[in-house]
Amino acid sequence: MIERPLYLNKIMPFVDTPFVKILTGVRRCGKSTILKMIQKKLKEEHHITDEQILSYRFDSMEYEDMTSKELYQELKTKILNTKKTYLFLDEIQEINGWEKVVNTLASDYDVDIYITGSNSRMMSSEISTYLTGRYVTFHIYTLSFDEYLTFKKSYSTIYDIKQEFNQYVRLGGFPATHLQEYSQDEVYTIVRDIYNSTIFSDIVRRNQVKKIDQLERVVKYTFNNVGNTFSAKSISNYLKSEQRKIDNETVYRYLEKLQKAYILHRCSRYDLQGKSILKTQEKFYLADISLRYAVLGYTIDSVASSLENIVYLELKRRGYDVCIGKYKDKEIDFVATKQNEKIYVQVTQEIKSEKTQKREYEQLLEIKDNYPKYVVLTDDFAGGNYQGIKTMHITDFLLSKEY
Repeated sequence: MIERPLYLNKIMPFVDTPFVKILTGVRRCGKSTILKMIQKKLKEEHHITDEQILSYRFDSMEYEDMTSKELYQELKTKILNTKKTYLFLDEIQEINGWEKVVNTLASDYDVDIYITGSNSRMMSSEISTYLTGRYVTFHIYTLSFDEYLTFKKSYSTIYDIKQEFNQYVRLGGFPATHLQEYSQDEVYTIVRDIYNSTIFSDIVRRNQVKKIDQLERVVKYTFNNVGNTFSAKSISNYLKSEQRKIDNETVYRYLEKLQKAYILHRCSRYDLQGKSILKTQEKFYLADISLRYAVLGYTIDSVASSLENIVYLELKRRGYDVCIGKYKDKEIDFVATKQNEKIYVQVTQEIKSEKTQKREYEQLLEIKDNYPKYVVLTDDFAGGNYQGIKTMHITDFLLSKEY
């Protein structure tokens, strides 16, 4: 089991606090394994015994027809009377009414509760009703580049970081695809299974979607347009041009369902002059770039938008709120804020000409505040400063500890 300190360092300070710890994220991003890591830490560092730990995985057939009342009875009878009990409830959204069970246990018993879930039922209004002020949420992402290198080192020797980054761009970061050496085709087979189980279990079956072909066309459009601004109307118009009639509201509902299954991340545009969120022409990024390649196939012309997707996810992992910046008639790839911190990031594959250089740097130079500004690219000779703007190779940016 390869540790992921990025998450453990965030979660462990909440051990033995009255908050329910909720881990969310796309299927197979590593939530269940992180629960096991927490249990291991509890035993090694907090001297918690095996009898104090109750662990359940509710996507197992064993619990398929379990009701919330049965869940409550099951847990109530096993909670210790003399010591604190640590409850680990994996994929708990499979039990209808779980929120009330968790709230009752947290209120009435000496327990410390950790739960995971892979879809919108983890973020339902029921949580707000029953657990108001009593939970903390941790979004778990697929492997960062730094984590990917850690996984790779467990079974192979790394000779060239930049060559490894090329592999990371092609293969993505689902942990299951980096536990041993897999071919590209094998990785995409694994990721396609994750995609299919998410689409059909968390979206089609749960929401009783009838027009599956329509949903899949919307998915393919969004996957094909990662890094491009578009709206529900854009998708509707495109599908109509292909003689596939669909209204804007239906498209919007599909996009919302994809977000709630954590397949897509919506990134709003922010007007830096007006200091307001713009309601049109958002961007969408994928939970992992390998989803695009597994569904649509790998193409060299998709790499630029994949780099943008990778940087977006890295900023989110580090706790930033991320928007696309609009300044006058120009666009900044990312404006990332965290409490009183702010950074601006432009992502480009490479700067081949003076015109490209002018475009990438000019947007940032026009912003007259003193927050850090970065241009991130894949040029082997990237580095240094351009009028106060830091230029970095993307691997250096992803592995940097300074922002």
